[in-house]
Amino acid sequence: MNSIPSRSLLSIEGMTKSDIEEILDLTDTFDEIGRRPIPKVPALRGRTVATVFFENSTRTRLSFETAARRLSADTMSFGAGSSSLSKGESIRDTVEVIEAYGADVLVVRHPAAGIAQRIDNWTDALVVNAGDGCHEHPTQALLDAYTLRKHKGSLNGLRIAIVGDIRHSRVARSDVLAFTMLGAEVVLVAPPTLLPPSLEGWPVTISYDLDEVLPTLDVCYLLRMQNERISEGLIPSVREYTADYGLNIKRAATLPKDALICHPGPTNRGIEIEAAVASDPRSVILDQVSNGVSIRMAVLFLLLGSGRNLGATSELEGGQ
Repeated sequence: MNSIPSRSLLSIEGMTKSDIEEILDLTDTFDEIGRRPIPKVPALRGRTVATVFFENSTRTRLSFETAARRLSADTMSFGAGSSSLSKGESIRDTVEVIEAYGADVLVVRHPAAGIAQRIDNWTDALVVNAGDGCHEHPTQALLDAYTLRKHKGSLNGLRIAIVGDIRHSRVARSDVLAFTMLGAEVVLVAPPTLLPPSLEGWPVTISYDLDEVLPTLDVCYLLRMQNERISEGLIPSVREYTADYGLNIKRAATLPKDALICHPGPTNRGIEIEAAVASDPRSVILDQVSNGVSIRMAVLFLLLGSGRNLGATSELEGGQ
């Protein structure tokens, strides 16, 4: 593996197909560990993982902290709202303080695109990008790819629609890169105002008509309609957006019977997805959540070098 053990995980763009496949293969091992009565192994005992979040989070923060603890690593948790940032401390000083406490990995989320890369330049600790502005969210793409592979066997040849606010979505950018690298065909479905200003270099097709696309899909991946963007005048109203792009029961009935329904969370039920559809047997939204722990265990394990040359799983045994 070239990208992960040597340096930080900042984007899918810097990875190869073999990098992604190695992580997905290793995740199978951690998925099995997660089903044990005591889902814990001593693989990263003595290591410290710090979650450094300048934005609120439920799934990503908790899954990284759960992953670290299942690997027997120590954890530190930083939240901007209760930190010395309010007293004027810089982000760089904050990062250097956290590193001085012994953090081996900084899991960073920040509203500014590119901040994970800047932090990586400031610290000797490894950095995992847990979402930087509208740029990327690589571990979300990895867990999404793992979820689809687990249900479909492979992403090769799958037709996947990513529906919603593509313009502001770091998840969409990372998913497009990962899905297409693994052989899927991706179509973006959104009103023109919710697409990026330029799609040059994106290996995708575009549709503005969700109803036309749904019967052709293997996977319908819904994104949160970001209410904070409405003031920009990007859509006439939430009601009109839901009428055109919300996945309701009637629309879900036009999906193939074996299609999957995905969402990265948090869901705005009644906007991009109807509550009954979120509970549809084809919905794998909660699988995405649980798979997030296993994927992040694999990432942390590889980042800290424990799994680089393992011919067996001896370091994964003997948990307590």
